[in-house]
Amino acid sequence: MAGRGRACCLLGIAIGISGSVWGMGDDDPVLTMVKVDKFEVSPTSADASMRLEGEGWAGYDLNKLWFTTDVEGDQHGTETAELELYYSRAIAPFWDLQAGLRRDFRPRPGQDWLALGVKGLAPYFFEMDAVLYAADGDDFGVDVSIEYELLFTQRLILSPEVEVTAFSFHDRARGQGDGLSTLEAGLRLRYEVRREFAPYVGIHWEKLYGGTADYAQEEGEDDSDVTLVVGIRAWF
Repeated sequence: MAGRGRACCLLGIAIGISGSVWGMGDDDPVLTMVKVDKFEVSPTSADASMRLEGEGWAGYDLNKLWFTTDVEGDQHGTETAELELYYSRAIAPFWDLQAGLRRDFRPRPGQDWLALGVKGLAPYFFEMDAVLYAADGDDFGVDVSIEYELLFTQRLILSPEVEVTAFSFHDRARGQGDGLSTLEAGLRLRYEVRREFAPYVGIHWEKLYGGTADYAQEEGEDDSDVTLVVGIRAWF
């Protein structure tokens, strides 16, 4: 309950700060964007797994309200589902500082987090997203993802991506171990029919470590998996 109280307090502060900038003039109009970064299936997976990753924002050049979502599942149901809401402030060219909340709906029991992160474009045009999560006072998690785009043509683009997740605590009920938890890597080749719409094919690799791998093996699951993925990427 204390974690939820702090979460609500932070959300109130974020809304209050953002509210102070919503009244700016016509020279700084409100902008919006919604992007489906990944909407894909794995036809080589025995359970026909699916994944949806999306994000969006509304606001001005310097201040925005931002959301992200990540949902994974298969024919048996939803395995993981999370939603994040941030107040985002530009702190340097191509870099934003973000503070907000995250709610894990799956796996159960659910988990609430406070979140603080940075998002931007690193040298050599690497897109980076690093977030520190806190729950119940002294429980922490960290998620870091890096993505790069290699243009073969103006429409054909290869996108390698790496994501690392780690936790300071273990949670058997959620199948989560402490220390390094997961390492994911993907390679997706998309063709932009239009800039706003691009089908793609690729390969996704995931490896579990430590207690997370042990819990998965206890449930009869593999601690490493490689799948072919087919999907679309779109933004509005």
